[in-house]
Amino acid sequence: MKTIIESENAKRIDDLNADYDAVCEQLDRRGIDAAAIKERAKTFGVAVPSWGTGTGGTRFARFPGKGEPRDIFDKLDDCGVIHTLTQATPKVSLHIPWDKADPKAMLEKAGEYGLGFDAMNSNTFQDQPDQEHSYKFGSLSHNDAATRQQAVDHNIECIEIGQAIGSNALTVWIGDGSNFPGQTHMGRQFDRYMASMQDIYGALPDDWQLFSEHKMYEPAFYSTVVQDWGTSLMIAQELGDKAKCLVDLGHHAPNVNIEMIVSRLIRAGKLGGFHFNDSKYGDDDLDSGTIDPYRMFLVWNELVDAESPDLNLSHMIDQSHNVTDPIESLMISAMEIQRAFVQASLVDRDVLTGYQNDNDALMASATLRQAFRTDVEPILQMARLETGGAIDPIMTYRQSGYRAQVASIRPKVSGAGGGIV
Repeated sequence: MKTIIESENAKRIDDLNADYDAVCEQLDRRGIDAAAIKERAKTFGVAVPSWGTGTGGTRFARFPGKGEPRDIFDKLDDCGVIHTLTQATPKVSLHIPWDKADPKAMLEKAGEYGLGFDAMNSNTFQDQPDQEHSYKFGSLSHNDAATRQQAVDHNIECIEIGQAIGSNALTVWIGDGSNFPGQTHMGRQFDRYMASMQDIYGALPDDWQLFSEHKMYEPAFYSTVVQDWGTSLMIAQELGDKAKCLVDLGHHAPNVNIEMIVSRLIRAGKLGGFHFNDSKYGDDDLDSGTIDPYRMFLVWNELVDAESPDLNLSHMIDQSHNVTDPIESLMISAMEIQRAFVQASLVDRDVLTGYQNDNDALMASATLRQAFRTDVEPILQMARLETGGAIDPIMTYRQSGYRAQVASIRPKVSGAGGGIV
């Protein structure tokens, strides 16, 4: 891959130098050091979800692509390609039991690409072939104590696997809820959930965090146990200092002001991280920046404004790639998230504060738009070039023929049946 990157970069270096000089001149007139922004871009990193390297689907159907990863080691190969080309995805987030394997072997494979491991993800939203109790009517909040204990034990196992591979966080998302009014006692159901979460929290190592992830609906369509950021905040506050809230950009009701939620959780000291994606109708998990790149910029505006050594967040992509090559979609998303981070870094905070203090709504908004409308692509490209990545990751990936190579090795996967995974 290194030879292909060098060859493809050589085709584009002259144009990049010209474009980079132009944006440097433009930013210099605004009193912004483009070189410093470029160095800042190099510090950016967002985790890739292991499951995101496979083709997604809906409740109706799944259409697998060529060269689907067979196991976690194939997934790590794909994640390695993504990071090699973009230099923006240094960590991988695992999903257990989908990715269950020998920790030593996983560390060795990840090390081939310089990858680390981000937050662990448990799975109690579907039944596994060897489990004794079903999660059809809930997991951590189930009426049956044995089923709840099974779900707790699974989460603790995720922590143990994570310890062995260098992770330091566990994300807990459950599908528990109800589909009919009266199906469950909402108060007692939540009490059972909290008791289970306290057991999991008690098993956390000292240097770990527990992320509570909320989702408005689905698969429970009448009520959901952890349905919004207020519930997630209540959970984190009740559990303790190591508990934080995780915000998935696609898990909110339409028109919800996500950037305000981010601000509130920062103020409470309970923002733990993000799952980045985009959405048109519900939890579509579209590629980041596909529908509303300005909203993602506004989220990053809050994050950049609140930057401090104490605000150490976990950033991950969480998307379903139904009709695209997952590697290409993950690369595009990583670059779009990085773009929003860099654009938010261009906001003149002193000028913005002045307009806010003067109640000058028009110019305050214009200050944000100026940063958002700045073409930072040459800065991102130069950052990738200087760190060994590709100026144009998508075209370099296609030129490499990687998908055809793995398709010749990995067996074809059937698309029969529905389901997301």
